[in-house]
Amino acid sequence: MIFGGIFSHPWAERLGWTLIHFLWQGLAIAALYVPSRLLLRGSKPGIRYIVGCVALLAMLAAPFVTWIALRPAAAGLPDASRPQVATAAVPTPVPLPASVRSVIATTPAPRFLPWIVFVWFVGSLTFSLRLTGGWLIARSARSMMTRLAPPEWQRRFADLAARIAVARPVRLLVSARVDVPAVVGWLRPVVLVPVGALAGLPPEQVEVILLHELAHVRRHDYLANLLQGIAEALLFYHPAVWWISSHVRSEREFCCDDVAAAASGDVLNYARALAQLESYRRPAFALGADGGSLSGRIARLLGQPRPIAPGSVVPSVTAVTLLLAAGAYGVSAQSAAHPAFAVASIKRSATPFDPEHEPVGAGYRPGGRFIATNMTLRLLIQFAYAPEHTAHSMPLAASRVVGGPAWIDREPFDIEAKPDQQAGVDRTWLMVQTLLADRFQLQLHRETRELPVWQLTAVRSGLKLPPPKDVPCVSFPPGTPPQQMRGKVDCGYVGVAPTGEGLRMRGDKVHISDLLRELSFTLDRPVLDRTGFDGEFDLSLNFSPDDSLAGLPQGFGGPPIPALPNLFSALEQQLGLKLVPAKGPVEVLVVDRAERPTAN
Repeated sequence: MIFGGIFSHPWAERLGWTLIHFLWQGLAIAALYVPSRLLLRGSKPGIRYIVGCVALLAMLAAPFVTWIALRPAAAGLPDASRPQVATAAVPTPVPLPASVRSVIATTPAPRFLPWIVFVWFVGSLTFSLRLTGGWLIARSARSMMTRLAPPEWQRRFADLAARIAVARPVRLLVSARVDVPAVVGWLRPVVLVPVGALAGLPPEQVEVILLHELAHVRRHDYLANLLQGIAEALLFYHPAVWWISSHVRSEREFCCDDVAAAASGDVLNYARALAQLESYRRPAFALGADGGSLSGRIARLLGQPRPIAPGSVVPSVTAVTLLLAAGAYGVSAQSAAHPAFAVASIKRSATPFDPEHEPVGAGYRPGGRFIATNMTLRLLIQFAYAPEHTAHSMPLAASRVVGGPAWIDREPFDIEAKPDQQAGVDRTWLMVQTLLADRFQLQLHRETRELPVWQLTAVRSGLKLPPPKDVPCVSFPPGTPPQQMRGKVDCGYVGVAPTGEGLRMRGDKVHISDLLRELSFTLDRPVLDRTGFDGEFDLSLNFSPDDSLAGLPQGFGGPPIPALPNLFSALEQQLGLKLVPAKGPVEVLVVDRAERPTAN
């Protein structure tokens, strides 16, 4: 499916929520704009124009603010459990797991979010292409089928520009491609007039129309109209955007009408000139003299009352209702995306932190209970932000959680928390993340640092990976420990356990990615695949404990056993694999803030 790719990445979920939130945000901005529109109905169009532009800019800024507020997100990062192959010349960053998305956890994205992003992308692309096409047509109109206006009109045009203080040079061209006068360009603007207009209309009417176009040049309206088109393309799906944008275009024309009428000194003559353009159709790409409703503009110039057209004050009731419903869903859904325990007890452990002699652990209990014993905050972070939460899950490597005050490594806590209803393992760990943020005031961000890594390669003599036995696989429910079942194996699970004579790493029907995951945890350092092997194999690796096993609990340690090789030698001798030290960009979780927990 198309949504199994780019539109299913974490950044797409973030964008989807941003688009949903703008439904109510745009409506709120429009609701603030309505009373100002009514209060300023009798004021100058320049003031109403500024208010409309401010409202439109606020609408354009709202999604960007929301996007920033929803950070940090793992935008398009691959799962760290399957590191990517990279060449030696171009290091591949080792990302945090895609599940590590933000300080406050988020629930899995609703299935409709990729569709929302896809529809927005198609619609925005369509309107952007339309805007680009109009810009290209306008650009070509400057040079195709055009000629300079007669010298006498060139002189008149220069005098008119000086009259309204247009400082920039502006050319007057006669064009066979336009029906009405139009401004094209911003840095080097030209005014295009249709063939026959200079001779077909009375000179005094041509002058006031040219004054109108020069007013557009003085106000930089061509650029403003282009930026307005960009806002419409990005926010095309919101009716309030088009509603306010239409007001901005109308007020822009009113402003230029007032400049032209004041400069000519004859409002009636200008109204007659506009009436001559009533039957003309203005090209969509240009800022012509007849923007908006010509009849309304003429009535305004002559001081006649203008009836309020239906829908000119507020969008339709149906549109408002739909936007409110969609916006309310966005707010409620995002609120629901931060699940929390109903009851939680956090106590300082009675004994000092000593994982070698005191029980240490954190885990999910059926129904959604969470129990932690003698756990420091750093360990809690490692468990809460684990790459996955399943029967095979392991905490995030200690080296990938950095920063924070010294007490988060030495002060242990006992935690017991219960939800208000049954919860699965994934939701329970999301509630743990919320608990850490609420009670410990935990704040995190992601950062890329140059850190040591291991590269797993094949030895020169080749791989010695034992072929998998033909044994049925069995899957265990999330949150339950793997079990030995007669005649069946837990395929893909790799674990390390003491044997009484050293340590053993074993697994059945595993892939290289499963071994990488366990090695990364055991060595407390990212391990990248350079083997090129993509098949299955059985794993039984016997080795001696030593100081290199920094990721294993201290209870797995002990003095080296001379009769057994260390992990590095065991990999080479028993599996034909070699760990090569290297350095590369690695994503880590940085603790920005942590406070001792609040009272229960």
